[in-house]
Amino acid sequence: MAKSFDFQHAPGHLIRRAHQQAVAIFMEETLAFDVTPVQFAILNALIADPGEDQVTLAAKVAFDAATFGSVIARLESKGWVRRKADAADRRRKLLWITPAGQKAALAMKRAVTRAQSRIVAPLDADERAQFIALLAKMVSGHTEG
Repeated sequence: MAKSFDFQHAPGHLIRRAHQQAVAIFMEETLAFDVTPVQFAILNALIADPGEDQVTLAAKVAFDAATFGSVIARLESKGWVRRKADAADRRRKLLWITPAGQKAALAMKRAVTRAQSRIVAPLDADERAQFIALLAKMVSGHTEG
């Protein structure tokens, strides 16, 4: 009889499980804000770079550009983001965080910080630093070139 693949110890499976846990913890901690991790990332990216175009912003937060518009529409409906066509190229959409969006993002910081701490809580301080460094190395190694 053929032996099955040991998926429970496969990096891809473990990363998927860790992602599920991370999103669940994020959603628990930010329940009062009705926000997703990607929406939070968008708000913070727009605080850093107001007036960014939609395609560049999608790349910055590592989100699929094809479905990015629907995420922006949800943020617009909450009054947190403003979208405007670029005067030089009407196809290009520029985005700004609204004062309400900035206030919401800043209010979420404590909850998001708690979520990040909970995500790595099973690790000791040295393991956390090593884990973050290794994740960053893996992500950058797959996004370069």
